[in-house]
Amino acid sequence: MSNRSVIPFGPQHPVLPEPIHLDLVMEDEKVVEAIPSIGFIHRGLEKLVDKKDFNEMVYVAERICGICSLGHGLGYSEAVEHIMDIEVPARARYMRTIWSELSRIHSHLLWLGLLADAFGFESLYMDCWRLREEALDMFEESTGGRVIFSVMKIGGIRRDVTNDQLKDFDNRISKMEEDLKAISRPFLEDAAVQTRLKGVGVLSAEQADALGCTGPFLRASGIVRDIRSTGYCAYGDVNFEPIVSSEGDSYARTYCRIQEIFQAFDIIHQLIAKMPEGPIEAPVKGMPNGEYMMRIEQPRGEALYYVKANGTKFIDRMRVRTPTFANLSGLVEILKGCDLADVPILVLTIDPCISCTER
Repeated sequence: MSNRSVIPFGPQHPVLPEPIHLDLVMEDEKVVEAIPSIGFIHRGLEKLVDKKDFNEMVYVAERICGICSLGHGLGYSEAVEHIMDIEVPARARYMRTIWSELSRIHSHLLWLGLLADAFGFESLYMDCWRLREEALDMFEESTGGRVIFSVMKIGGIRRDVTNDQLKDFDNRISKMEEDLKAISRPFLEDAAVQTRLKGVGVLSAEQADALGCTGPFLRASGIVRDIRSTGYCAYGDVNFEPIVSSEGDSYARTYCRIQEIFQAFDIIHQLIAKMPEGPIEAPVKGMPNGEYMMRIEQPRGEALYYVKANGTKFIDRMRVRTPTFANLSGLVEILKGCDLADVPILVLTIDPCISCTER
């Protein structure tokens, strides 16, 4: 007869890039239950609406997370712009979308590198991060930053990009596509990798939908839901279909993220080809008064930004719901019944971002 024991997993663990903590209830080598515990890095960023005006809060929103910095600034800005009925110029919308897809590329490549490191593939890990540097270089050249970009503002963007730069980015994106084809092959074809991913951590479509999962974690279970399809920013001007898989296992989640990188390359090509001329910001007059909830598709999934304003320069409330928070319930589900040795990989397959979750 097996005995139950509780093993603390995290917040510090060699394979974890984020300080997530789980109490694993074990029977021998099998996980019976996983109990998440969050709150290690709470920073009170949402409370800063008392001290920072609605324009300054763009900078605060960007600091919710480094990896998702661009998206947080975008989501907050779009919410305020809807409240104030500001029409963002087309060129600014296109640049916002290009940067959003660059952010998806660098986030997914970072995750791929961490997955390779978890398998012990050090050269593959470095290759993924080498390719990610290309995206960060383009960010640095176009925004001036590599982690916190400070390029988003209410009404548009702070910096324009020349057409020559865009042509250069187009060529570099094409080169990245060729490099990714070689890098992605071990993740999708290597027999050793497949034994660690295929059939491990299966989440059915019904479970994923009922638990409120989002992003590649949701789409890997066969649910076609991608907030980019609503057409915010310039997504309504490009052709793409959400990347979906039906297996719902760790391999499917890896496949979806790799294909989303290729898709991001294609979206950027389309946007550069259609880039309109014109201003990059609209005038901002008066103070926001009202409330709005903006939904965007971050690299890890759907993020919600709720802003409530009262007609003064200090808004009443900013609330953010991040993808990892939504996916934690799905993580708890896929951990039930798994082997202890599979826990680190399964945690990685939801691509957790605890900085976003706890703020």
